[in-house]
Amino acid sequence: MGRVTQRRKVHKFVLDGSPQALEHPVRFKEDVLAVEEPLEIRLGDMSFSVTMRTPGDDFDLVAGFLVSEGIIWEPSQLISERFCSGEDENGVQTFNVVDAQLRPDVERPDTGRNVYTSSSCGICGTDSIEAVRKSSRHSPREDDVTIPVGALAALPDRLREEQAVFAKTGGVHAAGLFRIHDDGTTELLCLREDVGRHNAVDKVVGWALRAGMLPLKGTVLQVSGRASFELVQKAAMAGIPVLAAVSAPSSLAAELAEESGITLAGFSRGLSLNVYAGRERIVADPAGQNPQTAGDSIQSLGY
Repeated sequence: MGRVTQRRKVHKFVLDGSPQALEHPVRFKEDVLAVEEPLEIRLGDMSFSVTMRTPGDDFDLVAGFLVSEGIIWEPSQLISERFCSGEDENGVQTFNVVDAQLRPDVERPDTGRNVYTSSSCGICGTDSIEAVRKSSRHSPREDDVTIPVGALAALPDRLREEQAVFAKTGGVHAAGLFRIHDDGTTELLCLREDVGRHNAVDKVVGWALRAGMLPLKGTVLQVSGRASFELVQKAAMAGIPVLAAVSAPSSLAAELAEESGITLAGFSRGLSLNVYAGRERIVADPAGQNPQTAGDSIQSLGY
């Protein structure tokens, strides 16, 4: 498997005015970078897509990507995944091509995507604007889960605590799938990191598909960064009822969340958060559970 991180020598400029900085303004050091490499996804003899990703959990990534594309929605539809042969200039296996074998009755797309998917854009290369919106086999609207507001606001800290690659590099996004119990306690079901936020979500969704957990009823997907249209769509395709982001959602993300019956929260940062859709799922914290956080957050939500 390809490396997740890579060391690189850098020149560090120090401008803090300290005596040491004045004497040695430029220093040599090693920095740790998150690896970014292409992954080609093949469906039999067809090259379906190429995405830029952080190596690791690639089978989860491919499975989740196929769910997000509306090609599969249950584990039996994905018969197998395997790495195809491929070597770099040094003759080392790259593990950068995955072939997914689908059940014979699964309808395959006529063509692959026109261009590759960058780590910042997961819907680039779709054939038309209409193809961006996809119908989900799972309806988040039917999920009657309720989420204590303080527990929801605390998830970014839980996510950050588990981000091992980010701790080393400061250069990856994360997606964490949580279940919040009636007493306000939280359970981390799965966390994935990647240079692309959409890849991190696909890795979580793919993990859930392969574990036979779709649709993901009663769960919360917490992501680092912003909430784009695409992340809301991926949540809808997996049947996730609640999506929370550390930063802002886009206008189209909020519209799609409302259309899909997803609760969408943004600017979730411990003591407050904004809810842009699906307000009815957010409730007060259980008695005695983190009252300061709950009180501040409830006030911000207009209780």
